[in-house]
Amino acid sequence: MQHINYPGNPALKPVLKPVLKPLAACLLAIFYSQTYSSNAFAQTTEPKADAKPDSVVITGSRIPRASLEGPAAVTIITAEEITKQGYKNVFDALNNAVQNSGFTQGEDFGNTFTPSANTISLRGLGPNHTLILLDGRRMADFPIAYEGTINFTNLANIPSNIVERIEILNGGASAIYGSDAIAGVVNIILKKQSQGYNLNVKIGDTERGGGSNKRVQFSGTANVDQLRSLFSLEYSEREPLRATQRDFMATRTTPSTTLSRKDVKSGRFFDLGDTCSQQSDFFEGSQITYKTSKGNYCASPRLSPMHWTVQTKNQSLNLFNSTNLDLNADTTLFADILFGKNKTENDTRSPSWVSSSTNQSYFWNKNTNAYEAWSKVFAPEEINGVNRFNRLWDDQSVGVNLGIKGVIPGTQWNYEAAYSASAYRSENVAPRTLANIDQFFLGPKLGLDKAGIAIYAPDQQRLTQRLTPAEFEQITGASRSSDSSRTQTLSLAVNTELWQLPAGAVKTAGIAEIGRQSFDNVVDPRVNQGYFNTVTKSDDVHGSRQRYALGAEVYVPLLKEVTASLAGRYDDYHFAGRKDGKLTYNGGLEVRPTKELLLRGNYATSFRAPDMNYIFKARGTGYYSSTTDYYRCKAEGKELKDCDYAGYSPGANYVQFGSPDLKSEKGKSFGLGLVWSPSNQFDVSLDYWNIKISDMVVNLSSDQLLRDEADCRTGKRDINSSLCADTINRIKRYPKDALSRAGEIQEIWVNPINAAYQATSGIDISGKYQLKTSGYGDFILKANYSKVLSKKSKQFENDELYDDLADLGNSDWRDKLITSLNWNKGDWSNTLTVTRYGKIPNGSGKYYLSPTGLANWSTVYQANKNLSVSVIINNVFNKIKYDYSGGWPNYPVGSFSPTGRQGWLEVNYKFGA
Repeated sequence: MQHINYPGNPALKPVLKPVLKPLAACLLAIFYSQTYSSNAFAQTTEPKADAKPDSVVITGSRIPRASLEGPAAVTIITAEEITKQGYKNVFDALNNAVQNSGFTQGEDFGNTFTPSANTISLRGLGPNHTLILLDGRRMADFPIAYEGTINFTNLANIPSNIVERIEILNGGASAIYGSDAIAGVVNIILKKQSQGYNLNVKIGDTERGGGSNKRVQFSGTANVDQLRSLFSLEYSEREPLRATQRDFMATRTTPSTTLSRKDVKSGRFFDLGDTCSQQSDFFEGSQITYKTSKGNYCASPRLSPMHWTVQTKNQSLNLFNSTNLDLNADTTLFADILFGKNKTENDTRSPSWVSSSTNQSYFWNKNTNAYEAWSKVFAPEEINGVNRFNRLWDDQSVGVNLGIKGVIPGTQWNYEAAYSASAYRSENVAPRTLANIDQFFLGPKLGLDKAGIAIYAPDQQRLTQRLTPAEFEQITGASRSSDSSRTQTLSLAVNTELWQLPAGAVKTAGIAEIGRQSFDNVVDPRVNQGYFNTVTKSDDVHGSRQRYALGAEVYVPLLKEVTASLAGRYDDYHFAGRKDGKLTYNGGLEVRPTKELLLRGNYATSFRAPDMNYIFKARGTGYYSSTTDYYRCKAEGKELKDCDYAGYSPGANYVQFGSPDLKSEKGKSFGLGLVWSPSNQFDVSLDYWNIKISDMVVNLSSDQLLRDEADCRTGKRDINSSLCADTINRIKRYPKDALSRAGEIQEIWVNPINAAYQATSGIDISGKYQLKTSGYGDFILKANYSKVLSKKSKQFENDELYDDLADLGNSDWRDKLITSLNWNKGDWSNTLTVTRYGKIPNGSGKYYLSPTGLANWSTVYQANKNLSVSVIINNVFNKIKYDYSGGWPNYPVGSFSPTGRQGWLEVNYKFGA
């Protein structure tokens, strides 16, 4: 395996461990030249010579059928649409899909648990309720949990040049695919054939600066007799985009503290002399003396923007190969592999020091006989540049699919027997200050006072001096964590026509699977050995589970105009010394009263096995975006609107523990729809969908815990009750007589429970119109619209239903519209795509931001049969959605991009066909 070097930090080079188990590793070595996916049997079985040529398999069924439309709506995004509509990659296309209404924290969100990964949330039900498939097969979860809690599939590393199309199935599909398929299924279907070789080069930049990118793709085929092989290589680079590169967030209204010395009891700042002016070149010349009623300190309005990458730096390499060998007319061997290597770099925190941060963040100064708190942020001018404290991720993924498919001799049964394995490894290099940093600034520790506070006799000059890069190296280092996940599956799938009815053939399909999933989160052992300046302990976490599944499906043409389908599946999961089995089923009905009109309906049950992170997590830490301390507000006799402790941000820290006793979540969904297609040039569809989840796994609500604590401490509840005892034990506070942060929340202990209920419903509308003219070319107009009609939830059975749509803290899209107009004339093809994003709450949570439309444009010129040139412009009108109501960074982070107008030049050359 290759390693990625880290410029300026050669000591931080990760050491990669083997990814696959011995069996999978051997298979990978044997089949490296042949390799990752021929659609799951549902996707890959190619029709034989005697099969109907128009038989296709669509996500949501394993039975080949003659129509693209079925009892449940399936949205298809083609490879051509990904390029022409201005989508940068597979994730970008899915993120903009109208079904993806949920807010997610992706690689460009900022300070998240998973800055090197991207995911989606169909119907706003969370990333863990959308099943992501690659050619009908599961991929390994990203090894780090989303928001530190739930497992999910990363969409950041799927090369677009190997994608044939993406299918998005609406609603539950556990009866076909098993766990996780509650909100819907996304099936990314890869190319199976190509002609000759193809070289694609794409370069782009932003008009406002930052975030430039480039990509090279090379693909082709090698066919010899009965052997068919397709290969692809993709390499890409992307530069970061920093907040300082956008004028509206390049500075903060209130400068951030860069250097201070404070008396803890009085809250007054000590005079630092002319230090601030002497170091005015710090932070790109922005350091100033900031004057307050309690004294002065050094500050900079550019500190936070300098250390905030709104787009990560990225470098990736992806390899793909698919090989098929026809043994005879009825039997084919296949071997597929997809390998990805991804390096990500971001900066969301400035390197800083706070005195005695492992012990109350203040100390006893023997020289002044006072408790003091010292702090310093290290300027880029001291440490060899702003990138010196960047965090780095080195991710590797591999997927292998091996098997045989064909027709069982002497029968009409088609089959596919396959072994698939997928693995992911993520290594994180995180800069940290060392345990010697207090001594560096404060001198030797002289002991502890009677309150356990450290005693020093420091020299202020140590605080105010300008550091050298060599001195910075003495007090900083980096931790290395290694996270990995794996999934393996043995499967056997079959299908056939059972018998003929007057209206057509009765068809059936079956599936049997044995699988295993596992993950490991391994921390740097030095974190727990006192090597770094931290007291927060981190535990290694390991977990695995086995699953067994049997499923069957039948398709019955009841009448010429009426067909029915029924599927059932039983999944049995073994984990943490226990079992959890679920039977799911679904049914669908299609009625065609006329040739042009299809009426359809479906009902499905679904489930999700508990996240392994929820089950096996020993101890996880994080913080809430905001918190309301109800007890302190009540203690001061203030209403929430007048209370300083209401909705403060960032919120309280939390500690999360796992629970091996969690049950599977249960889902139900149904849909009704119609498709009207009066001609080949026009069609329109309307679908209603409704999804419910019960026994939903969530962490205990911190807000409810704080409400209960306030009631217990103020006498509204019996403080001696078991509920009060448990609640007060979960909320840890600083002592009331503490010199610093007296009585404040220190941390909240939570754990996952099966309690929540969530339900959502809405409508999807889509349409397409084609117009062919003799002199003006051909036009294709497409539109897709989705609107959430209702979304309600509750945490406990006896709670009242909460209206999530009316919640001004809910950043999910209420509706989304995408329209595209394609104009083809001669050698030219032009596409205009406009996406209208519905209203979302503003940063203050007091009102809604208005709907916003963004336009992309692409022009493709076919110079000759081999060469094409494309120009792509995203955000044609250079629009940025500003929002100053919640303060810096002054735009809706995660909902809109601050990039502005982007442009690409793409050249594609085909040869050897």
